[in-house]
Amino acid sequence: MSATALQPDLDLAASLFEALSRATRRGRGIVRDSYGAGEQAAHDIVRAAASTLGLEISIDPIGNLFVTLPGRERSAPRIIMGSHLDSVPQGDNYDGAAGVVAGLAVLSALRRAGVVLDCDLAVMAIRAEESCWFDVAYLGSGGAFGLLDPNCLSVARSDNGQSLEATLQQQGFDPEPIRERRRLLDPGRIRAYLELHIEQGPTLVARGLPAAVVSGIRGCRRFRHARCTGEYAHSGAVSRSYRRDAVAATVALLHHMETVWLRHEAAGDDLVLTSGELCTDPAMHGPSKIAGETRFVLDIRGLSAATMDEVAAEARAAAGRIGPAYRVHIDLGATSDSPPAVMDARLRSQLLSLLDRPFEMASGAGHDAAVFAQVGIPSAMIFVRNENGSHNADEAMSLDDFAVGARALLQLVMQFSR
Repeated sequence: MSATALQPDLDLAASLFEALSRATRRGRGIVRDSYGAGEQAAHDIVRAAASTLGLEISIDPIGNLFVTLPGRERSAPRIIMGSHLDSVPQGDNYDGAAGVVAGLAVLSALRRAGVVLDCDLAVMAIRAEESCWFDVAYLGSGGAFGLLDPNCLSVARSDNGQSLEATLQQQGFDPEPIRERRRLLDPGRIRAYLELHIEQGPTLVARGLPAAVVSGIRGCRRFRHARCTGEYAHSGAVSRSYRRDAVAATVALLHHMETVWLRHEAAGDDLVLTSGELCTDPAMHGPSKIAGETRFVLDIRGLSAATMDEVAAEARAAAGRIGPAYRVHIDLGATSDSPPAVMDARLRSQLLSLLDRPFEMASGAGHDAAVFAQVGIPSAMIFVRNENGSHNADEAMSLDDFAVGARALLQLVMQFSR
């Protein structure tokens, strides 16, 4: 059967979205807590659906769920589709789950049509992608490849204070692979990783497009604990030449970095800069005071590590110039870093050819696909239009838009597995 004749099982998808919402909605939003009751409820729903379809089911020691349609050559490297099933507190139903549901809709279509691919095709429901519950990035996918720092086992869950190690054990999973940095997945045994995900920004809505191909996942250089120290003084009594104004200096730095951003943007570089936190000390500041201290964050993201390094270096150089000019000290501190992950060029090209209105864009948010790409697995992502952003209770993905992305996923699998 041709790839274009097959259609993903949208009835199954609709029923799974409804079941997930019914089981994990708490008030207006969804709560699928990582390694908690909500995430486990979602895994149970997916596992039950896979059992009904007669698919192979397995769970690795840290809880990642695999649902597999056997291929003709069982020993050949397999294709994995997937995403995560956990959510942020009071998120909504599609962030992460859309990728797992799309994978099952593809497996169901192939199963019903009696299609046997050349290799195994699996859906991976990945644990704990949302690091809000445990402040550890990519717990499920990073753990599967032995990439996690074993010290993460002592990290406490944000809402109840229980360590990751104790939580894993309580849920019947094994922390030892994380402690030993043991690989549960061999990159050499994976032909490709494919992830469908809702877009988490406004681009597709603004452009009137149902879906897009992801060019890459932006990396990050984040000055998380930046600080500007000046001197508190009376706002009316100190002239400009004597001031040590921390707010004015911080604003000057951020304004300079805006000009840096504009310069790189004009040159065609992929770059975004954000200061998501900027504050004075509420115990010390006042309407008639010159502020003597600010604390702020400078978040640098892009698809090129070299560009991010260049911008981070410019931020340090600017702090060194602006501090003396304003008679303050600006200490940006160390950066916390995550590398960019460019999606596979061949898979991107194939996906673009499968969309009626081809469009490619970068992902500013992190996704498990970044982990697969960084260990050398050819990886690709499809974004589906979603109104109102994500990480809130107002996500609005239509099943029609989901179908566009799921059809492209199915057609790509049919092409790439032969």
